[in-house]
Order: sequence, then C-alpha cells, then structure tokens
Amino acid sequence: MDIETLRQWIAARDSFSVLETIDVHTGVRCVLHEFDYVIEAPNWTRDGRYLVYNARGRLYTYELGTGEIRAIDAGLAIDCNNDHVLSPDNSQLAVSHFTNEDATSRIYIVPFVGGEPRLVTEKGPSYLHGWSPDGERLAYCAERNGQYDVYTISVNGGAETQLTDTPGLDDGPEYSPDGAIWFNSTRTGLMQIWRMKADGSEQTHMVREDANCWFPHVSPDGHWVVYIAYGQNDVDAGDHPPNKHVELRLIPAEGGDSRTIVRLFGGQGTLNVNSWSPDNRTIAFVSYRLKNEG
Repeated sequence: MDIETLRQWIAARDSFSVLETIDVHTGVRCVLHEFDYVIEAPNWTRDGRYLVYNARGRLYTYELGTGEIRAIDAGLAIDCNNDHVLSPDNSQLAVSHFTNEDATSRIYIVPFVGGEPRLVTEKGPSYLHGWSPDGERLAYCAERNGQYDVYTISVNGGAETQLTDTPGLDDGPEYSPDGAIWFNSTRTGLMQIWRMKADGSEQTHMVREDANCWFPHVSPDGHWVVYIAYGQNDVDAGDHPPNKHVELRLIPAEGGDSRTIVRLFGGQGTLNVNSWSPDNRTIAFVSYRLKNEG
C-alpha cells in the first residue's frame, strides 16, 4: 500500500475512536477518551504514566493521570502507521514510517522525548512489531520477493536475518521477556498464533482455534498472552480490517485454553502493538463506532 492510498484509506474510515482499558482478571472496562477521528494502537510506558498511540500519521502521548494529550516530535516521520514499539528502557521509540522517496514503510528509531529519526531498515516494506529484551534487536514483518516473513535486525541497522520461510503470511513478531518470539501465521489455513526461539528454531503452534488470530502480546512478567480474534468466516486469513466484530482473548504463555476478555467493534488499530500495563493486569485498546450510526 502506497502512502496516498493509505491516507485515503484512513480518511475513508469515518469512525469515532474510543481509547479504553480493561482489567483482564475482573473484566472491568474503562473509557479514557473519545476521539472524532481514527486513532490506533496504544503502547503503555514502563512507568505507567503514558499511553502512546498514532493518529493521522503522527504519534501522541496520553497521560493517564491528567488526560493530557501531546504530540511526539518525530521529525521527518510524519507518515507513521500503527506499528510502534518502545525500547525496554523507554528512552526510544521505534516506528514504521512511509518514506518519501518511494512511499514504502521502513523502520526508524526516534528519541521518546522527540527528535530526528534514525533509519534502521534500508529495505521496505518493513513493519515493526518487537524490540528484544536486551535492547539490541528489532523484530518485524517484511515483504521480500513477494513473500511476507519474519525478520530481525540490529537496532544499529545492517544485515537483516530472516526467521521464517513458510508459504503464506507470517506477521506480528513480538519478543517475550525470555527472548522468544511470538508471531501469527496463515501456514495452517487460518491465521493462528505461533512461538519460536529468537534464532527462528522450534516454531511451535500455540493457539489452535476456529478463528483468525492476530498480534500476540506477552505480559511484562511473561505469564500471559493477549491477542485479537476475528470470526473464521468474517475475514480472509491474511487480512485484519477495521470495523469488524472481534474479540480480545487471553491464554497462559505456556499454552492452554483461551478465554475471551472482551467483545468489541474494532479490528485494525485495536491491538496492533503490545499494550499491557506494567503491573500485568490491564490492557489498553481502541474500539470504534461508525459516525453514520450516530
């Protein structure tokens, strides 16, 4: 998708956005803020003070204690999508930004306090999803030679390492605190949740459900994984569109039966990045409401 198509697609999403949290154990749901335009993909900072989200190509912080919203100065990165991740020490923010020269998504790193971004991935398209616990590598989904697979790269750039090569779409790679990588893949026909070692070995099918399951996010203590599930017949396996009835589901990180924690109208933008609170208890997410429905 080129940047102009992206802008038109975002504009066509004539939706109200609701920034929310839910306690995964009690089910208590809390509305933080409502927007009359599309916002996406909240991250929670390690100190529990802010949520980071994207809107209209820019990045913003929402201060939980006051409700204050501030733009993050990301320099030339003004066409960011919903793939953004904080460094383990929260001093930096990695983003996927559509570069001007060819309108293709590449990964950049910018200081969390703001500043000019630094290019990490020379090749595009590259869509960021994870930052290793030691702060040394990024994990991302990239299209190379017509195939989308999982890659990692040093935060300093350089050669990228391909971890998957199975036919179909492999997407959403995110590190767990123990250094493993969780991701989602269509290799079985439906989009399902998988886990592998950081070198790509021992790829293990962790969630087997009659649903299309996307974007596994591991809690800070490594005990739980939350993900978004579309109905089996509601979408193509390789698609995660907005404005669908979806579920957020929870499983133990060691595997086991899933539990639905919330049903909502959402999809793309709801839970693209890790949004666990530092205390391992709460998830931040975005739900949507079509404007023409009042």
